[in-house]
Amino acid sequence: MALGGAAGSAARHLLNGMVTRQLDSAFPWGIFIVNVTGCFVMGLVAALLLKVGYLAETGRLLLAVGFLGGFTTFSAFALDALRLVQSGHLGLAGVYVVGSVALSLLAVFVGLQLMRVALA
Repeated sequence: MALGGAAGSAARHLLNGMVTRQLDSAFPWGIFIVNVTGCFVMGLVAALLLKVGYLAETGRLLLAVGFLGGFTTFSAFALDALRLVQSGHLGLAGVYVVGSVALSLLAVFVGLQLMRVALA
């Protein structure tokens, strides 16, 4: 799993850098593409696992948890949200999506402010 995470992190860095160099923009296209691509691949892997149970536990951990987790944790977030929707828990899915995004942004802001104060 750790090897998959390392490979996923390296792939994220390479793809992000490549896209960022190609598209000189204020919009973070590199990470945007990483997140969407990671979610697409997570969907492929999840469907494969659900349909045929094809990967052994080690393969699932290496690819879905390790590589895609290192590539983008957004893919795991998206899969969890979709599972809530598909199981009929629309309200919980909404709370999960809005709460995760809003609280994550708030947490980054608070962390930045605390560190700025600590380093001042």
